[in-house]
Amino acid sequence: MRKKLQRKFRLRGFTLKVDALEEAAAFLDRFPDAEDDALDLLLDELDKEPLKSSILDRDAVRRVVSLLVEAEEAVDAASPAATSARSALRVVDSFVVPRFHYDPIKKVFYEHTGRLSIHGEAGDKAALYRDRYQVLLQRLARDKYFSRPAFETVMTESDSCEITSIQSLIGCTGRRWIMGVISQLEERQFYLEDLTGAVPIDLANAISLKPLPCFFVENTVIVAEGELLLNGIFQVNTCGFPPLEDREASLSLLMGLDFFGGGVIPTEETLRLSSLENKAVNDMFVILSDVWLDNPETMEKLGVVLDGYESVEVVPSLFVLMGNFCSQPCNLAFNSFEELRLQFGKLGEMIAARTRLKEHSRFLFIPGPDDAGPSKALPRCALPKYLIEELQKHIPNAIFVSNPCRFDTKALRCIII
Repeated sequence: MRKKLQRKFRLRGFTLKVDALEEAAAFLDRFPDAEDDALDLLLDELDKEPLKSSILDRDAVRRVVSLLVEAEEAVDAASPAATSARSALRVVDSFVVPRFHYDPIKKVFYEHTGRLSIHGEAGDKAALYRDRYQVLLQRLARDKYFSRPAFETVMTESDSCEITSIQSLIGCTGRRWIMGVISQLEERQFYLEDLTGAVPIDLANAISLKPLPCFFVENTVIVAEGELLLNGIFQVNTCGFPPLEDREASLSLLMGLDFFGGGVIPTEETLRLSSLENKAVNDMFVILSDVWLDNPETMEKLGVVLDGYESVEVVPSLFVLMGNFCSQPCNLAFNSFEELRLQFGKLGEMIAARTRLKEHSRFLFIPGPDDAGPSKALPRCALPKYLIEELQKHIPNAIFVSNPCRFDTKALRCIII
């Protein structure tokens, strides 16, 4: 740890004295599960300080550490455990999730700022596959097995896993790696397509890259190793899915971009949320599906569940209630919307009667496939306001979102569908 500290400080242009090193190490000991974030925060704050020298002593480090510790204690004092858990919850509707496009020329992601139409156009399906392929290709280019070393001058063909475009296969001999989408352009003949062209493939003798067999279907993006035969067919020897990338590696390369939709979290907030998560050892989420409000037995059992959680020492911070909320499909033939509205009101009364749950828990409502809405296609918009008005009178902070939706609380991010 001390060597790591010295190395990180040297990268920022600082030199630590022995007593300063001890002070920094003591600060990191406060965050055993978030040492890297705490160290980055400490270095960021030191950069803002008007230091007289790049050689840091105990006083310089202690001054910054004291400010950070006071800030953390002030946050904890102003936010009790229950309030912190409630404020840490952020829910993202599917219709407001940021949309990004990858620019293969500049090799950067940029956010789509125009207005998105509800109905797709003719070219949207092709754009979907093209964008997905570009995202996978830029990730594959970072993989150490599929990128040529920058300073490697001599490399045998067997050592190279560099991806070759399908258009470049013409005139090439020997083993090649390609990546493309499996398609069936002709009956009973599979092809592999990328953005430059398509080539017929022979999978008769292909083996999987993984120890266990993989399942490939049409429109699947795969990485294949093989050789282009004289008859123009690409003989596949090995194939598999593009390799995965660790979340930490992706975040470090895409820093500052909000793909999740909950907003870019600064380092200080990440550190605070990680600390809250470590402290909330008894925290829990409760997820219930098919909560039929028109079924007396379901409502009776739901009351038993709520009574049980009302009596526990630490009540759940989040209840996720998923549809369908009616035993009958809410289609054009359904004529009991007024009754369903009243049943939502009764659910609100049931929750409000449990005072601890009402005060300390959040309730998230997600529609099911047969609930009221414009269509059954995903994503589905939130429940209509007409149905939930009675419930909101009893539970004003209830959350109604689309299906699927995203939410993050503390350092945990989830997608529910």
